[in-house]
Amino acid sequence: MNFITKTALLLLFTFSSCHSLAQKKDDYKKSIDSLIQNTNPVFNGVVIVSQNGKTIYSKAKGYSNFETKKPLTLDSQFEIMSLTRQITAALILKEVEKGKIDLHTPIKKYLPNLKQTWADTITIHQLLNHSHGITDLQKPLLFKSGSDFKYGNEGYPILGQILESVSKKSYSDLTNDLFKKLKMNNTFCYSQDKDRNLVTGYMNNGGTLEKAENNLISPYKVPSSGLISTVNDLLIWNNNLHKGKILKPESYKLMTSYTIKNQHNFFGKEKEGYGYGLRIIEQEAIKYFGHTGLGNGFSAVNLYFPESDVSMIVLENQMPEDSNLFYASEFKIKNILFKSDLLNQK
Repeated sequence: MNFITKTALLLLFTFSSCHSLAQKKDDYKKSIDSLIQNTNPVFNGVVIVSQNGKTIYSKAKGYSNFETKKPLTLDSQFEIMSLTRQITAALILKEVEKGKIDLHTPIKKYLPNLKQTWADTITIHQLLNHSHGITDLQKPLLFKSGSDFKYGNEGYPILGQILESVSKKSYSDLTNDLFKKLKMNNTFCYSQDKDRNLVTGYMNNGGTLEKAENNLISPYKVPSSGLISTVNDLLIWNNNLHKGKILKPESYKLMTSYTIKNQHNFFGKEKEGYGYGLRIIEQEAIKYFGHTGLGNGFSAVNLYFPESDVSMIVLENQMPEDSNLFYASEFKIKNILFKSDLLNQK
C-alpha cells in the first residue's frame, strides 16, 4: 500500500469517525422528536435545548388554543408558575447588593405593618428557601422558622411586598425594568387586561382536555407564580443569570447554595438542596440547577447544567389531573439528555 493510499484511507477513517461521533451527539434530537410525537399523556408545548448560549434544539408541538386550533410557536407565551420565584429571588439579591436588604434580619423591619408575631423572627433568607413555616397568614407557623422545609405559596408574595417597600417601585415595574435590560421582550407580569399572546391552559383528564377555568394568579401572588414568558426569553434569562450578568458572584453563590434540603419527585427520590428559587441537584450523575412550575393548566421546567453549559426548558399548556403524571414528558426529555453525549462535552 503506497503513501497516497494510506493517507486517503486515514482521511476517510477520520471523516467517518467524526461523522459518526457527530451523529451520536445529535441522537438526542431524534429521541426528543419521537417522544413528543408519541408519548402519553399527549405532549402539548414547546421545548428548547441550548449549549454555550446557542439554541441547538427547539420544537413546538400542538395548539395554543384547542378550540381555534391555533398552533404553538417558540414565541408563544405561557404562565410559568413557580419559575417566577428565581426571578423574584434575583431581584431580592440585587437589593442586597445595594445594601437595602439584609437576608438575616427579621422581615418586620421591612414591613412594619405586619401584625403577626412571626414577623419578628422570620428572615428573608427563610422566605427565599421555604424554611419560614408559614402555611396561612392568619394561622400559627407549622414549625419554628428555619428548622424545617415546607414548599408553598406564602413566602414569595411577602418577598414581593418587601421589594416594593425598599425600592419604592411596584413589583411590575421592577420586573419590567429587568426584562427590558435583558431584552426579554415577551415576558411580563400577568394581569387580566394584559394577556397579549398568552396561550390557553388546559386540564388533562385521561386524555380529555378541558380549559382551566379557575385562575390561580391574583395580584398578591404575582411574585410567587405570576410571570408570563416564552422558552426563548427563559433561555435569555439562563444565559444571563448563570453567567454573571445579573448578579455579582457572591450573590449568585448565595442563590445556588443551600442550608436546607427537600425531596421532589421530578428530581429523584433523595432530598436535594434548595437555594433561592432554585433546586441544587447533586445526587444524580451530573450536577445541575433547576425548578418546576405547575398549575392553572400549565406545566413548566427550567434546568441548567453548569459543567456543559446546557439549558433545557420545557413549557406546556396542559396539566394532568393525575399527579403521577405531572411533568411526565419533561422527565423523559431530561433522561434523554442524561443518556446523550451532550452533557459530558462542552
